[in-house]
Amino acid sequence: MNASRRTYLIAIILMAAGLMVPAGGASWMANTAAFAFALIACAGAVLCLWPRSFAVDHVAAAVGLIAGAAGTLILLGGPGPFGMQAPGLWLFVAGWTLFLWQRLDVLARSTGHGVAALLAPGLFGLALLYLWQVVVTGFAVPQVLLPSPSQVATVLGNRADILWPDFRQTFMKAVLAGFAIGNAAGFVTAMIADRIAFLKRGVLPLCNLASAMPIVGIAPIMVMWFGFDWQSKAAVVTVVTFFPMLVNTLAGLASVDAMQRDLMHSYGASFGQTFAKLRLPSALPFVFNALKVNSTLALIAAIVAEFFGSPILGLGFRISTEVAKLNVDVVWAAIAVAALAGSVFYGAIAAIERVCTFWHPSYRG
Repeated sequence: MNASRRTYLIAIILMAAGLMVPAGGASWMANTAAFAFALIACAGAVLCLWPRSFAVDHVAAAVGLIAGAAGTLILLGGPGPFGMQAPGLWLFVAGWTLFLWQRLDVLARSTGHGVAALLAPGLFGLALLYLWQVVVTGFAVPQVLLPSPSQVATVLGNRADILWPDFRQTFMKAVLAGFAIGNAAGFVTAMIADRIAFLKRGVLPLCNLASAMPIVGIAPIMVMWFGFDWQSKAAVVTVVTFFPMLVNTLAGLASVDAMQRDLMHSYGASFGQTFAKLRLPSALPFVFNALKVNSTLALIAAIVAEFFGSPILGLGFRISTEVAKLNVDVVWAAIAVAALAGSVFYGAIAAIERVCTFWHPSYRG
């Protein structure tokens, strides 16, 4: 028996064992809907035990995993208590997790492209949300310690009237402005430093010194210089993103092979032609690497800067004020908005990188 089949078999045994032992205030069989979905999950795992075609296995696994998740959530909506008094629930969840683990491994090993390549990370993210919901609900974790994803989603819907202006203030004003200015300034400075030897030697030690400066030290100074509105946060983002772009661009421009330079020189290429056709393309992977690092760094910097003075808007302001009121669900909703915005921003830059550097060896099939 190979490792894959052994994993499915253990998952089936755990799920079946879970259905046999107590699961909180009522057994699985007392909750007809939950029990039916749990049986479908077991059947899906059994079908995957003997592989057929790739499509049939995927459909069986998808139906089984969705049914198992639905059955668990239906059971948790019934009479408790759960927690340590529901071993059947946790045995079933352990088997379901093992089932999912094996399917994610299959998906990750497949050579899909486009949407298919996003299936494994997407399912992994959804599984984490599901397990978060099950653990918080099953163990009745107080909302003030850790709200469930459903509670956070409810706040996102009900408090959109305050979260949207916060997002606009932090991301669309401070982050985007500071990101554009910081990266453009870093790129232009790197081009100048690359042409002037003493500047190149002097800039790098200065970068090491400046990159060690803490955001909490820069933010109050920028608030005093530029005021409480988004301009001071954009200034912090500019400072934070400037040096990674400068260092990466310098490294990218220096990565050109000496033989390639000699070849361009032998063709009689001017400085502009050498830069546009050789040095800039060679530096692009480094530049995009800096942009991706800065995309998340900028959001963190803007949110931290809002802790040191802000109008009554902004994700950082919302987090600091709502945590003082113990409205932890609103705090988590603001964190979710920031995380989602950062992920989408990073993904957009990665997509543009793929288009602009399609020739790079890392993207060759």
